[in-house]
Amino acid sequence: MPTIDLNSDLGEGYGPWTMGDDAAMLALVTSANVACGGHAGDPETMYETCRLAAEHGVVIGAHPSYADREGFGRRVIPMQPVEVGRMVVAQVGALVAVAALAGTEVRYVKPHGALGNVAAADPAIADAIVDAVRTAFPGLAILAISGSRLELAARRASVEVYSEVFADRGYTPEGLLVPRGRPGAMITDPQQAAERLVGFLATGRMPVVDGEPVPLAADSVCVHGDSPHAVEMARHLRAELAAAGFPPSPFLAR
Repeated sequence: MPTIDLNSDLGEGYGPWTMGDDAAMLALVTSANVACGGHAGDPETMYETCRLAAEHGVVIGAHPSYADREGFGRRVIPMQPVEVGRMVVAQVGALVAVAALAGTEVRYVKPHGALGNVAAADPAIADAIVDAVRTAFPGLAILAISGSRLELAARRASVEVYSEVFADRGYTPEGLLVPRGRPGAMITDPQQAAERLVGFLATGRMPVVDGEPVPLAADSVCVHGDSPHAVEMARHLRAELAAAGFPPSPFLAR
């Protein structure tokens, strides 16, 4: 029977400030992308998220970003590619250490927000991230937007890489995410998201805004944990995926 991973961006609070319901999400997803100090996250938040993930048997990935807490990592900070690589492994290293204290381990890296979008389109940034992760953490996989430059860079470098699509984001005819703030960028209706996702998994073609569906691959599906409807969305997607013959299972467990 085919399976599909269901991942979410979690641990996105710091200090007394919280974002989303991580405990509820960790009971529904199979992989967790944990913020590690760039756009969010501090030692205690990272530790608690890793501890809860381990308790639920959820695979942990590092979710590095531009150092932009005020903008939640959704703003591009001009940096040289080598600087991006060093920034990424510094954040990943922090989570690797904290995860060990929580009795678990980091298994993959998925860039967050603006950094993920830049890595999806810019070959130099994609190469820098892959090279830095491969050098500093040779056992870690990359979770990359399907069809992106990051995915291609990892394959060229013979780094283990998995493809990701988004349940709650719109796509352009180029197979990229519709920028936030533009019409069609976000899908908030759980049934609409589930129907689109099940149709994609059955056909391999993703519906887009203003165009014909585009072919994409998917080892994992992301549902964002920072939206008000995140838990409802994740619960509905999990049930609909299982009913359609795609039970959730961690992509790194296959």
